[in-house]
Amino acid sequence: MKVIASTLRKGNVVDMDGKLYVVLTAQNIHPGKGTPVTQLDMRRISDGVKVSERYRTTEQVERAFVEDREHTFLYQDGEGYHFMNPENYDQVVVPEDIIGDQKAYLQEGMAVMLSIHNGIAIAIELPARVTLEITETEPVVKGQTASSSYKPAMLSNGVRTLVPPHIQAGTRVVIMTEDGSYVERAKD
Repeated sequence: MKVIASTLRKGNVVDMDGKLYVVLTAQNIHPGKGTPVTQLDMRRISDGVKVSERYRTTEQVERAFVEDREHTFLYQDGEGYHFMNPENYDQVVVPEDIIGDQKAYLQEGMAVMLSIHNGIAIAIELPARVTLEITETEPVVKGQTASSSYKPAMLSNGVRTLVPPHIQAGTRVVIMTEDGSYVERAKD
């Protein structure tokens, strides 16, 4: 369906010349003189190439119909990552290049949002936070204040992060999936 360029937002999928692009940033620019324009930074879904396009704010852009559905992560094998639709139990295999760096945070049974276009998964959105265990960290240094000093730690998924000095190995912590940063000690 055609939409006005100024209505596009981050995460929308557009169809240009038969290829799908996901919008990374959308910015409406209103110069003092001349026509307002919409600057779109996009990534081609098929091969990951980034492109930058500029449209007049009132220009029409073809927006692809993408279905966002909750799926449950089952397992990973040589084919890719397997997800199941909890409503009708259909399984979808997502290739590793679509999941990218987020694969470290995938846990069995985790609910994720999959964006599906013509039966093919084109994007994935993980929950904002996950709970993981600290496998190793440095011991507490006596006299170290708790103000803003953090120490390096290794999570159970193999990702390094920084944690406050009072966190010990074996402690379960809440981590942001977006950047791998420490949020709080888990309450479980």
